[in-house]
Amino acid sequence: MRSSSLRIAIIFSAILCISLLHYLTPLHLHYLHDIYQRFYYIPIILAALWFGFRGGLGCAIIVSIAYTPHILFQWGGHFTMEMEKYLEILLYNIVGSLTGLLSQREQERSLQLQQTAEGLEESYKKLQTQSDRIIAVEEQLRRSEKLSSLGEMAAVLAHEIRNPLGSIRGTAEILKDDYPPGTQKHEFIEIQIKETERLNNVVEDFLKMARQQPFEMSSCSITEELETIVKLTENLARDQGIELLPEFRKSVKIITQGDGEKLRQAFLNIINNALQATLPGGTVSIDTRMTDSAAEITFKDTGTGIDSTIIDRIFEPFFTTKADGTGLGLAVTRKIIEGHGGSLKIDSKPESATTVVVSLPLR
Repeated sequence: MRSSSLRIAIIFSAILCISLLHYLTPLHLHYLHDIYQRFYYIPIILAALWFGFRGGLGCAIIVSIAYTPHILFQWGGHFTMEMEKYLEILLYNIVGSLTGLLSQREQERSLQLQQTAEGLEESYKKLQTQSDRIIAVEEQLRRSEKLSSLGEMAAVLAHEIRNPLGSIRGTAEILKDDYPPGTQKHEFIEIQIKETERLNNVVEDFLKMARQQPFEMSSCSITEELETIVKLTENLARDQGIELLPEFRKSVKIITQGDGEKLRQAFLNIINNALQATLPGGTVSIDTRMTDSAAEITFKDTGTGIDSTIIDRIFEPFFTTKADGTGLGLAVTRKIIEGHGGSLKIDSKPESATTVVVSLPLR
């Protein structure tokens, strides 16, 4: 609006200045009047370029009105003698109309091209969104294929590993009684029992990951499950010098359809990871909120964060950065959450807080 007003002011100022030159210049300097007469084309063309057909024609009419008294009263108004000047007025209107019409068409064409470009950009964004969805589906399919292969191996592992592990541990416990505590052999047997138990836990996690266990869906209180997790982990947090902040207690009680035991397992995996990543004196908070269609559970720690080079791999089975980790905890957790129709997102940077957001649909 301000730009249009400035352009109108420029056009009127130009017409006024040119008209004053005509009226104030003596008639015997006819060559100057011929020059001033051509100056009128400047505001006419500018008006046509800036405001289209109406602008060009309107400016030509204003110029004609401003120039006509000069012809009639200063030059005498003889039609035959001043034919050239009257023809010039006609030419003003023709130039203004044609230039304005061409400029208006060009502006309309530019507008159409701009709208087409915006439409193409919008289509590109939609295609990009669809492409991202397809990539996500393909990733999920690859993960499902991997889980299917793991499922076929689960039965073999259960039979070939778990039974011998039980025998090894039982034998070691019997042998441990033959050596008094403090002796080297007693310590070696305790290491053997501990490592056997750890290997058994790896097998258990693997079986949980591989087997397609059906969920027992029923009315489930997210708030109560989180309360249970807090009770299970508050002693561990206290021993590590970490403050556990159950901020969800301030929120509204959330109830949905789900398998409480499986959700409890998923929440416990997330909390354990947060406690392991947090140094003494740090905090781990749990909060909840409801949207129109989902419940969001946010776990936030003040730990050391996750490097950007590995954050995309933390959900891969058997990928771990811990010396005694199995690499299956988060994989099992995501499987449980997605099995409930939800999603799990992690936001983390090195030497910074890590935030895990679990979204579960409200049914």
